[in-house]
This record gives sequence, structure tokens and C-alpha cells, in this order.
Amino acid sequence: MLRSKMPCTGKLEIIQERKPLKTFKELDLIEPLQRAVAGENYETPTPIQAQTIPAALKCRDILGCAQTGTGKTAAFALPILNRLGAQNRAALPNRPFVLVLAPTRELAIQIGESFATYGKHLKIRHALVYGGVNQISQVRTLNRGSHVLVATPGRLLDLMNQGHIQLDRLEVFVLDEADRMLDMGFMPDIRRIIRELPKQRQSLFFSATMAPAIIELTQSLLTNPVSVNVTPKSRSVDKIEQRVIFVPRNGKQDLLQRILSGSNAQRAIVFTKTKRAANIVAERLNRNGIKAAAIHGNKSQNARQRALDAFRNQFVTALVATDVAARGIDIDGVTHVINFDLPIEPEAYVHRIGRTGRAGAEGIALSFCSPGDQSDLSAIERLIGQSVPVDSTLSVRLPRESGDGKCAKERPASGRSFPTRRPGGPGSSTRTRPNDSGSTADRASSDGKRSSKRRRRRDRTDKAVAVTNARRSAAVAASHPGSSVNQTEFSGDASRAKHKRPPRQGKNARLRARQG
Repeated sequence: MLRSKMPCTGKLEIIQERKPLKTFKELDLIEPLQRAVAGENYETPTPIQAQTIPAALKCRDILGCAQTGTGKTAAFALPILNRLGAQNRAALPNRPFVLVLAPTRELAIQIGESFATYGKHLKIRHALVYGGVNQISQVRTLNRGSHVLVATPGRLLDLMNQGHIQLDRLEVFVLDEADRMLDMGFMPDIRRIIRELPKQRQSLFFSATMAPAIIELTQSLLTNPVSVNVTPKSRSVDKIEQRVIFVPRNGKQDLLQRILSGSNAQRAIVFTKTKRAANIVAERLNRNGIKAAAIHGNKSQNARQRALDAFRNQFVTALVATDVAARGIDIDGVTHVINFDLPIEPEAYVHRIGRTGRAGAEGIALSFCSPGDQSDLSAIERLIGQSVPVDSTLSVRLPRESGDGKCAKERPASGRSFPTRRPGGPGSSTRTRPNDSGSTADRASSDGKRSSKRRRRRDRTDKAVAVTNARRSAAVAASHPGSSVNQTEFSGDASRAKHKRPPRQGKNARLRARQG
């Protein structure tokens, strides 16, 4: 048994080793919070909550790492609300006591909703600050005063530079999805914000993965933190049924419509690589009778929020999103996550499929793999430490890529690789004979295509020459009405213009024509 001085209140507290928490009733939370937790039917804390909430209640710095959907938001929201509710202070205009940074607008909104849900029996005010909307209402809320400020880095710096936010009274700093902040390039903004924070503060860092850059940052910002890692490094959720489907690129849309038309796909999130692809996929789904909405960075905040609300209220079946929105989607009941395009970064695969199977529920993650995506699939399997099973019922026969980028033979869908060697080339078990009738037909077809291209190119050239000569003739006739210049010298007869470009009329010839 030890006596320690609590950094929050300065009082001496007897600290003794306690057993792992089994229920929320064992937490030292104030009564209004206990009622809010009971109202949400929270009984057993998740591992990240059981290990971090007791330390956070003692005002210790926290470095938590857990998979998405394991309750990280409640792990820092409950201790913060417990601290503010026990102090029972009035909010100060433009001077929050707590700052929570989030990488995306959607995640900031959902964190704000969590604070409102857990603190509904407390007189705690929170404010949301994010870009993409007018700042007038946000500034008005800050002027009235708020205990908790949830913000994205860009808009927060803008309002700080305008003098609407001052952080000199800050007591708790939370950085949620810290690794995503680094991936999105927010590190310079984060460092500028941290320079404005008081030295005496409690810092809580939560992340889905623990990159080396995150560890380096925490070493300079956290003081004797409690490190909690409740999941293997970069490991996906075990309860998610993962499958890969081999399909040609031009067959992805039809396969997606077939999957979403089934009775099992009640609520699905479809991920694409680009914003344009998200719009196209959503538009084609709607055209074929499947209600879908697109969400990405080019959408306005109101449009993105309307799409999320429609998906949450089951007005649409599919939500088509990009990786930027992957961390900001926290909706229960997602049955399917479909990777229409495999992500470029293997880590994004973990965050994508984390949208389903949340809070211990089961989910299905399907990934479309086309010729050329094999390297991305291999990188994902190395990251998660297992092979993704092939769905043989939905996979189709894929063309094998040859060395020149054209399709050669077809191969069964049960294979795991896409060979790129040409038939008869180095390392091939079969050689193509010179007298092979198939290869002769291929060469004849190729020669015919080249002849057609040359013919079309020659026709375009002849047409351009004829137009140019006609313009020259018209220009000379307009400038010298009485001239006896032979127009065929410029335009040429039909046979010569068809095969050979006529000679260009020089300056001396025009002078002779003018004098004659």
C-alpha cells in the first residue's frame, strides 16, 4: 500500500493494487455518470476501458492502443466528465478546460455526441469546431463558454489566430486517432497547437495502431504515461469474416450489385480509392434500384452529414466512401464492408474492415481483387499475419496477364496469383512453335490492325492538307482579285492531293504573279 499525491487535486490518496474491472459499477464514477452509463446498458467494460479509466481518473497520462470499435471514446470521455462534474465549475468564454483533437469532421461530431450522451445528467457544455461550414455559429458557442472543446486541427488554428480560442486554462488534452493525424499530414499543426498548451496538463493519446512516429511524439509530450496495448500490433478484428473475390475490373460493378441485392447485406459500406470512383459507384447503384450515398472529402459538411444520417437511419443500403472517411464512420449494425478497390496502404485495410464487427458483433468484409492488385493483397496478408480466404462461389474466371499487358489464357478463380510470363518465354513450360496456326492468326490479326491504323492516319493527313490548301487559295484570291494565278498550284488535283502534299507557293512566285 502506497501514499501518492494526486496531480488533479493535490490530495494524498492511498493507492493499492486492484483487481481487473468486471463491471462499470466498480468504477469510481460520480452518480450522474453511473446513471448515464446504466441508461446506455453498459455493463462490462471493454479491455481498453478497464485498463485506462482507473488510471485516467487518477489524472495519469495515458497512451492507449486498441482496435477500432473497442470503446476508446468512452475510455477518455468518462474520466473527463467525472473530473468536470466533481469540480462543478462554470464554463469560461473562449477558454475551454478540455481539448479533444480529431482528424475528421465526422469523428469530431461523433465524439461530441458521446460527450452529450454520457453527460446528459451533468451541467457540462461542449463545443464543436471543424471546417467545411461557416464559423459564425461556432464562434457564438465559444463566446457563451464551454467546458469541452472538440475540434479538428485546421479550424482550431484558424480560430486561435483570430483570437476566439485561448488555451491558457486548459487542463486535459486528448489526441484521438493519433496515427491517422500523422498519416493525413497534421503533424505541423499539432505541434503548433501543443506549443500553446500549458505545461501542467493531463494528456491522453489514443490510437488504433502504434507507429514509430507516434511513440517518438509521446516520449516528448507525455509524463510517465500508462501504456495500454490490448491488441496485437496491426491485427484485424478476429470476429470479422474476411474473404477475397477475384473479379475483372469491368465486372466489379455487377458483382457489387449482386451482393447488395441479397438479403444478408442489410447495411454495407463500400470503399473506393478515389472520390470520382465513389461518385460513379453510388450513381450506378441508385440507377439499378439500390439506394446508395457517397461520402468523401469533396462533399460539403452538410452533404456528408446528410449521407451519414441517411445511412444511420437505414434510408440507404450502401454508403460509398473513401479512406479519408474510414475513421469517421462509427455506426452500429454494419453487416458488410466491401473493398471495391484494395487500399494502397495495407494499414487502411484494418481501418476499413473495422467499420463492421464493432462492440463484439460479427461482420463480413469482402475484398475485390483484379489482375494487377496481387501485390496489394500480399501486403495486406503480411500485415494481418494470415491469408485471406478465397470466395470460390462469387469469384469468376480471370484472364491471365501476359508480359505485354494483354490477356492470354483463362485461369480458374481458385488460384492465388496472376502469372505475368508470356507463353513460350523464359521460365515457361511450353514453347510456341513457329508453325502454330494460333500464333499465325494472331500475327495476321495484329498486321490487319496496324494497316487499319496507318490507313486512318493517312486519311487524316490528306484531309488536313486539303483544308490548308483551300484556305491558302482563298487568301490569295481575296488579296489579289485580278491575279491570274492558277488555283491548282495551291490545291492540286485530286490524285496529287490524295498521295502527295502539293508544293508551297513561295514569295518570289507571288511577286511574279502580281507583276504579270
